[in-house]
Amino acid sequence: MSEKQRSSKARGYEMRKRAEDMGRTRQRIVEAAVHLHGTTGPASTSIAAIAERAGVTRLTVYRHFPDETALFQACSGHWLSQQKLPQPEEWGAIEDPVERLTAGLADLYRFYRAGEQMLTLVSRDLHAAPDPIREAWEARDGRYLEVLADAWPTAAEPVRRAVIGHAAAFSTWRSLCREQELTDREAVRVMVTLVGAVGN
Repeated sequence: MSEKQRSSKARGYEMRKRAEDMGRTRQRIVEAAVHLHGTTGPASTSIAAIAERAGVTRLTVYRHFPDETALFQACSGHWLSQQKLPQPEEWGAIEDPVERLTAGLADLYRFYRAGEQMLTLVSRDLHAAPDPIREAWEARDGRYLEVLADAWPTAAEPVRRAVIGHAAAFSTWRSLCREQELTDREAVRVMVTLVGAVGN
């Protein structure tokens, strides 16, 4: 191997190692942000606290995430990737509105229970999140409502649609299952009965 080839190989190795090191640093920052968002809440999480937990400087955090939106997106994406997310496309395949609502709420309530701590803090602090993050969370909730409501006659009249939205909300699950101590199954049955009673 010539000197030029050895030099090129060494440079390639150094570049790969630098990229790997940067990737590991970025991952530590994201994991630190996820931890803090899930323990103190996004609104109380500072860049300084993230840097300290990740073992890096604030400047390093900014090098990887130049603005709050980029950091929130990485944090949210990482947390969501570790969850078993609701599957509205599966509920949408169910034609009967009561059966679809039952399946959808059961899936949502399972997700809420599994992610309760993070969801509690994020929903509390959502007002402080960057616009793209808040819009993404709201769009996700809107998608759940659309799928659940569209199975009903006349695409769910306003009152029924509002009740379905209430039934699908994380705050409703917390009220029924944490404060009133219903099981998820009991809460689903109560909400399905309530939606079915609208207009009767």
